[in-house]
Amino acid sequence: MNNENIKIIGKEILSDNWYTLNKITFEYLKQDGTREIQNREAYDRGNGATILLYNKANQTVILTRQFRLPTYINGNDSGLLIETCAGLLDKDNPEVAIKRETEEETGYQIRDVKKVFEAYMSPGSVTEMLYFFVAEYSKDMKVSEGGGHHEEQENIEVLELPFAEALKMMKTGEIKDGKTIMLLQYAQINGLMS
Repeated sequence: MNNENIKIIGKEILSDNWYTLNKITFEYLKQDGTREIQNREAYDRGNGATILLYNKANQTVILTRQFRLPTYINGNDSGLLIETCAGLLDKDNPEVAIKRETEEETGYQIRDVKKVFEAYMSPGSVTEMLYFFVAEYSKDMKVSEGGGHHEEQENIEVLELPFAEALKMMKTGEIKDGKTIMLLQYAQINGLMS
């Protein structure tokens, strides 16, 4: 944290239940040279990684479907969200973490992953940096049914969909997850299926 225009004055933990919600008080040097005190809340859940598994020969992708409470309370009738496989880094480097998450969630043990970009997904309130990957998969890489860890209360359904159908699902609103849309669009723009 090297921004000379920002001086952290205080930090208060508001919640440390699931992840950590902090209230930060800071002094901000404005462009006109005056200083003002501001307060913001920031949710810290650690950094994560996500991946689009694709099969060029079959023109398919692997996605997941699981219940997401925030979408449910915001009007998503079922609360089920179709997503790319993702998870927290848990102190691993992004490549190691995404290989682990891929096997846990989808049952595919992938060998080669390619990092395509990284992005903050909700920088106004969440500290998380998300690392985006793509990888080719084939049937011989399937080592389990996936579905996530029971002790983490993950009830993940693994979906193998035609790539063209996944693109249509973005337009119809069946796919509403930001990271998933970004990776599907990356695949389309960069011709991964060509």
